[in-house]
Amino acid sequence: MSTATQALTTTGARAPQRRERWWREIGWRYVVAVFVLAYAVFPLLYIVSASLNPRGSLAGSSALFSAISGANYAALGGTHFWTWMGNTLLIGGAASVGAVLMGASAAYSFSRFRFAGRRAGLTSLLVIQMFPQTVAFVAVFLMLLTLGEVVPALGINSKLALICVYLGGALGANTFLMYGFFNSIPIELDESAKIDGATHAQIFWRIVMPLVTPVLAVVALLAFISAFGDFVLAKIVLTSEENWTLAVGMYQWVSNQLTSRWGLFAAGSVLAALPVLVLFLALQRYIVGGLTAGSVKG
Repeated sequence: MSTATQALTTTGARAPQRRERWWREIGWRYVVAVFVLAYAVFPLLYIVSASLNPRGSLAGSSALFSAISGANYAALGGTHFWTWMGNTLLIGGAASVGAVLMGASAAYSFSRFRFAGRRAGLTSLLVIQMFPQTVAFVAVFLMLLTLGEVVPALGINSKLALICVYLGGALGANTFLMYGFFNSIPIELDESAKIDGATHAQIFWRIVMPLVTPVLAVVALLAFISAFGDFVLAKIVLTSEENWTLAVGMYQWVSNQLTSRWGLFAAGSVLAALPVLVLFLALQRYIVGGLTAGSVKG
C-alpha cells in the first residue's frame, strides 16, 4: 500500500472520531440551546397569535396565526387600558427613581462612613429583605386605612400611597447590591476630593454617582419591573377603576370564567411588555457590569 493510500485511510478513520468528539464537547450544546429557545419563544408566539385572533378566545389560537386581525388592539381604546398604562408607568417610574436614590444614599453611607450601629444596620437589612412585602399586606392595609383619616393623599386608593409602600421595601436587596459596588470605588478618590475642599454631597453626586452608573441602571430596572408587575399590593391599595394599574385592571378581563376576554387580555399583554422591553434594551450595556461588579466583596 502506498504512502498516499495509507494517509487517506488514516484520515478517514479519524474523521468519525473528530465528529464524535465534537458532539461530545460542543455539539450537544446546540441541541440544548434549540430546545431552550423553542421553550422560551413558543409562549411569546402563542400570546401574539391570540392577540391577533378576532375570536377573542384562547381555544381559537391552537393553530398559530390561523386568523390575523387588529380588532383586539382597536378594542383597547374603548377600555381604561391606556389610563392603567399611564398609572403603571407613573408608579413604576417613581418607585424606580426612589429606589435608586434611597439605595445609593444608604449604600454610600455604609460604604464610606464608620458609625455606631453600622454592622447591626447591615444585618437588619439582610434579615428584612428575606421577607417579601406581600407578607405584610394586612398591616399595610390597616396602616393606610388609619393614615388616610389624617392625610387623605396617603390613604387607601392613592397612587402616592402605593409608591410609598414600594419605597418602604426598597432598601433591602438594593442596598446590598449597591454596597458591594460602592466598595469597589477607591476611597482615595474621596480623600483627594476632600483635600480640594469638596463636601460629602459634592463627592457623592459629582464623583461617586457617575462611577456607579451600571449598578444604578440595574437597580432602576429591577425596581421598575417589580412595581410594573405587582398585583397583590396594587389590588389592596388601589380600589377605583381609574387608579388601577395594568396588572389589576387586566385581571378583571379574565377573572370571570364566563365572560373572559382573552383576546383583549392578550393584546394588552403584548403592549404592556413594550415599556419593559424598551427599558431593558436601553440599559442593556450596564446590566452585566452592574450585576457582576455588585458582587465584589467589600
